[in-house]
This record gives sequence, structure tokens and C-alpha cells, in this order.
Amino acid sequence: MNKKRIVVVEDEGIVAMDISKCLSSLGYEVVLISDSGEKTLKELENLQADLILMDVELKGNLNGLETTKIIKEKFSIPVVFLTAFEDDATLQKISSMSSDGFLVKPFEDEQLKQTVEGVLGA
Repeated sequence: MNKKRIVVVEDEGIVAMDISKCLSSLGYEVVLISDSGEKTLKELENLQADLILMDVELKGNLNGLETTKIIKEKFSIPVVFLTAFEDDATLQKISSMSSDGFLVKPFEDEQLKQTVEGVLGA
């Protein structure tokens, strides 16, 4: 069985590494860790991914919502949002952008596992 390939887009390095470790321990291949929308879009041109975990707040000029809009148009890759903000406005923006799901930080490894498996059909 081929490992599912996941991109982690998260502006906090420690959080990104924790997510990456968890995904690797679950048998997924993390093919990119990025902290900006611009870097992510550039790298997606040259790699294949089955899923993207996208923080709402990123470094650079594009936030996670703007980056996801471009990803959906160009690549058709499922995106699960990661956010520390539970306010109605943020959650409304996320739900209007993507039906792939979201996780509110901080989240447990089991929540990450269930969400990823739900989207990838594992």
C-alpha cells in the first residue's frame, strides 16, 4: 500500500513538527512543511499530495484561506484547516471555503488521526 502524502502548512515551527511526527507515526508521508502560502503554492507545482493541513494564519502575504482558494482552483487537493480561533466569523469563513474539515488548536493526536482518516477514507 502506498503511503498517503500530506503537506503541513503551519506558521509555528514547533506545532508543524509535532503534527509531522504524529502523521509519520500513523504511517503517512509528510512531503512538505511550509510556513507560507506562497512557498506552499510554489512547491505544490513539483510534488503530489493527497491532503493539505492548512493553518489559517500564515507568514507572507497570503493567509490560509486565500492559499486554499488557489489550491482548490489549481490542484483540487483536499484541505483541512487548522485554527486557534473558534469565533463564528472564522468558522463561517472556513466552512464556506472547504467541506474537507477543520481542527481547532490545540488538538489531540487522536483528533488529528480521525480527521485525516475521514478525509482520506482510511
